[in-house]
Amino acid sequence: MEDWTQTLGAGPLLGIAAAAVALILFLVIKVRLHAFLVLIVVSLLTALATGLPMGVLVNDVLVANFGGTLGSVALLIGLGAILGRLIESSGGAKVLADGMVRIFGEKRAAFALGLTSLILGFPIFFDAGLVVMLPIIFAVARRIGGKNLLLFGISGAAAFSVMHVFLPPHPGPVSATELFKADLGVVMLLGLVVAFPAWYLSGYLWGKFVNSRYPMIVPALFGAADEDQPKNPPKASTVILILLLPLVLIFLNTGLNALSSIKVVDKTETWVQALMLIGTSPVALLITALVALLVLGKFRGENGSALEKLVENTLGTVASVILITGAGGMFGGVLRASGIGAALSETLDGLGLPLIFAAYLVAVALRVAQGSATVALVTTAGLLSPAVIAGGYSVIDTAAITLAAAAGSVFASHVNDSGFWLVGRLMGMDVKTTLKTWTVQQAIESVVGFVIVLAIFAIF
Repeated sequence: MEDWTQTLGAGPLLGIAAAAVALILFLVIKVRLHAFLVLIVVSLLTALATGLPMGVLVNDVLVANFGGTLGSVALLIGLGAILGRLIESSGGAKVLADGMVRIFGEKRAAFALGLTSLILGFPIFFDAGLVVMLPIIFAVARRIGGKNLLLFGISGAAAFSVMHVFLPPHPGPVSATELFKADLGVVMLLGLVVAFPAWYLSGYLWGKFVNSRYPMIVPALFGAADEDQPKNPPKASTVILILLLPLVLIFLNTGLNALSSIKVVDKTETWVQALMLIGTSPVALLITALVALLVLGKFRGENGSALEKLVENTLGTVASVILITGAGGMFGGVLRASGIGAALSETLDGLGLPLIFAAYLVAVALRVAQGSATVALVTTAGLLSPAVIAGGYSVIDTAAITLAAAAGSVFASHVNDSGFWLVGRLMGMDVKTTLKTWTVQQAIESVVGFVIVLAIFAIF
């Protein structure tokens, strides 16, 4: 692959990308072929159409991108699903749901869950946070009754998305901040200013709207309905402490990273490395899942074989979600390797737009072209950082440009984004419904975030 150069221009490459997306939608929606098979077939056809070398196509492009996606999400989804299933099957989700409805009332429950997801989403990555929080979201939605999946589900998922895109310590904002030479503290402060209104408009209000248009029953991904709940459920405080455990562990990693960057602690010391290890997302979720097995299972009288069966059934339930997510990442990887995103971004970069608009539009183009929000943001920052650094912008303006690129990087998640398949499958939505709900939500989140950032840039 190192010696290969793309000879096709931006026009043919974009035509191939558009045809590939259209083919995926046709095969999944009209032909009803399983999304896992469709994504593999279309990834292979797209790679051949764009001229990727056939000798390395399978291993270096298809398998590598499939495995690369699974490496980042399979552990998080699997461990998060085990944790969620334990919380659901123990009765903990219902206890917590009853408490939230009692405290906030039925009308404010979705808003309260969204705020909770915003807080949890500060240190936890999007996919891990969503899987951990969904059993609580589903339990509250089921407790209130009716076909209200989208009100609660979209509101919660949007909260994790907003925090993942706009707030350090998530990898996209951190990398863009470094490349643009922006002040991390200012980026975080402005990110907080953007996050709440972006979530409120694109998550909570949009969730209410689509719920009225497409009422859906809560799926039984993490367990059966309320009548199957045990008679000795854990206390709500116990469930809350278990949910806070990965939050604390991941914050430990983040805090030590920050302290090492200002030379307060030495990252090479063994004790620092050990604490940072247990604060990585997969290890933090592993520890939490093991604690949940003891506290919500063993200590409540469940025997080992029953818990083993519960874990086995849970992993079987989410296997399809994991495989489809990996295949979605593979398709996005093919688009990146073929140079489609780079060709489009370079075309936009040459239009001579003001830098804040260029940052947003280049990130939008990269996001739509290849799927990954983090790749779109980091690539945009790499392309435009020389101009931003040379432009002599103020601290606030540089942070605003960074967040403009972040806003563009979340625009209109669709079939080339692994997150699209993750959200759709976890919530039991078909592709058409996911496009009408989640894809539009991501577009609204992007536009609202950019408008707020643009106002900050203009005022300050």
